[in-house]
Amino acid sequence: MIKAILVFNNHGKPRLTKFYQYFNEEMQQQIIKETFQLVSKRDDNVCNFLEGGSLIGGADYKLIYRHYATLYFVFCVDSSESELGILDLIQVFVETLDKCFENVCELDLIFHVDKVHYILNELVMGGMVLETNMTEIITRIEDQNKLEKQEAGLAAAPARAVSAVKSMNLPQQIKDIKLPDLPAAIKDLKF
Repeated sequence: MIKAILVFNNHGKPRLTKFYQYFNEEMQQQIIKETFQLVSKRDDNVCNFLEGGSLIGGADYKLIYRHYATLYFVFCVDSSESELGILDLIQVFVETLDKCFENVCELDLIFHVDKVHYILNELVMGGMVLETNMTEIITRIEDQNKLEKQEAGLAAAPARAVSAVKSMNLPQQIKDIKLPDLPAAIKDLKF
């Protein structure tokens, strides 16, 4: 099972954090710091998995990571997960981000955090891997984008209605209304 997914830059600034086990915020910050220290000091030519830090579970857990440009993608998993399977999952996650954002960069993770979480939730939910087929994930994201566009059309309906009313030139139409002469109409009424 996946315990946490962390993405941070070369300076240790978290860009995406997702914990599938409860830790209070202070503990989460300590875990991020410890994980960054463990992963960042490793050479690029060593394997991409190591024993988990003392805060995240020690020897019972593994940190599996990939370093792309300025970002570290780190998955903390228990012993039931395959290291190579998680490395492949990280690759699918990064390639999916790359397709959705066209050459994903750190700024995409910062400014589109909701979309990044949506993509991540298509891959992993509750610490369990849901989908590894990138085509399926991209299809779900495109479906979500279509829904968002439809909802944007509905949200814009009140603005279009106001615009239509403004273009009707109501003050002139009110002046053009022919009302009967009220004093004459009152005389014709019999009480």
